[in-house]
Amino acid sequence: MSHDTPGAVRPTASVAKRLDRLPVLPTHRRITTVIGIGLLFDMYENNLSGTLSQVLHSDFALSATDVKLVLASVFLGQFFGAILMGRFADRFGRRQAFLINLAVYSFFSLAGAFSPSVGWLIATRFLAGIGIGAEQTLSDSYLADVLPARHRGRLMAWAYTIGFCGVPAVGLTAMWLVPLEPFGVAGWRWLFALGALGSVVVWVWRRGLFESPRWLAAVGRNTEAEALTTGLEDEARRLGKELPEPGGRDTAHPLHDAPQDEPPAVSALPIGPFLRQLFSARYRRRTVQSWILCLLSTVGYYGFGTLAPMVLTAKGYDIVQGLGYSAAVFIGYPVGALLAVPLMDRVERRSLVALSATGMALAGLGFAFAGSPGTVIACGFVYTLVSNVFSSASHVFLAEQYPTPIRAQASGTAYSLSKLTAAALPFVLLPILEHGGPGMLFATIAAAMGTLAATVFLLADRATGHPVSTEG
Repeated sequence: MSHDTPGAVRPTASVAKRLDRLPVLPTHRRITTVIGIGLLFDMYENNLSGTLSQVLHSDFALSATDVKLVLASVFLGQFFGAILMGRFADRFGRRQAFLINLAVYSFFSLAGAFSPSVGWLIATRFLAGIGIGAEQTLSDSYLADVLPARHRGRLMAWAYTIGFCGVPAVGLTAMWLVPLEPFGVAGWRWLFALGALGSVVVWVWRRGLFESPRWLAAVGRNTEAEALTTGLEDEARRLGKELPEPGGRDTAHPLHDAPQDEPPAVSALPIGPFLRQLFSARYRRRTVQSWILCLLSTVGYYGFGTLAPMVLTAKGYDIVQGLGYSAAVFIGYPVGALLAVPLMDRVERRSLVALSATGMALAGLGFAFAGSPGTVIACGFVYTLVSNVFSSASHVFLAEQYPTPIRAQASGTAYSLSKLTAAALPFVLLPILEHGGPGMLFATIAAAMGTLAATVFLLADRATGHPVSTEG
């Protein structure tokens, strides 16, 4: 048991170590839940256009190019949002960024519900994407900052388990609402409105979050960092929890052992110097593997989630059947995230990312060549289940690659590349589906996931159970 007294103030340098020695507290569980519900609306948004693609095609008489633009617009907006809000979070704080990104998303998602034309729909999807684009990287950075190292993977997996409930939610809600016109308004418009109104509720809850003590210490706001850390320690003592002495610096681990002749990292550098910092000798290998991970992950992840309804149409199922099968398949998303909870802190994350990516490649090929509804649903369910083990592991893994002062900006820059790839996917994968069929489509996806698995396994460092770095 630690001998410090309630309310004792520790030196600023010990804030990160004191946070990592904490047990799991009710505050940690509350934070995880609030972040998870916010992620639910991010997942809802990411899968909304793909789920409704065939419906919008008939409602707006969309051309082939229009369909691609509708699918791409939200991801293109997320590309810019991830970069802008990542920089904002490192400069002004995680909490402020959380509140701004949800407010922007809510407004423009609601505006999309009133779209009179395809141009309006594309514009509002793009702007809503700017708002929601940094949701996952902000969540990853915040949770990596505030959760104890020993429990970080498991709790972040719980947050994503809650979040991934948004994927079957949009599928099931679409299956229910699309054939209807409540109060004379087309069902698909209600789907946009529901996303907007739900995120307003989350915005209210997020006002109660505290700022990251690690970030506060990193930017010199030491008094606030000390006060928040001491409050968490006092909560542990009130619950009768043991507080071991704060551990030493993890000098054996390459993610946290900085060369002594390098200057400390500085948050929110101008983009040129910042990119030079990312590709300095210290960060180069991490940056290369993180960028390849983010560039290729969307080929498998969003390639399936966005195009699965179209693959089912190509197999001869009508719109309502396709929505029903998609909703059943999408149940695998929260189940997979739940499966990741016990695996996250027991299996090295580098290996978990590589193995689950390989599983996605194999399940996708099975989905492509499945000939009966039962086989289609079974292979699709396995795909979504494995893909969310992959997603949960890769999000925690990415958040662990950089120190606190640049964590949101660096991981946000890497993550933004996934959105750029996702925006390009309709223009790349739809022609493959149209001309080569589901088999060629999923052979392409399998090749991308195989390359990703090899890159992570060969280039990435071990991260499971290690403290995240606070210093540059």
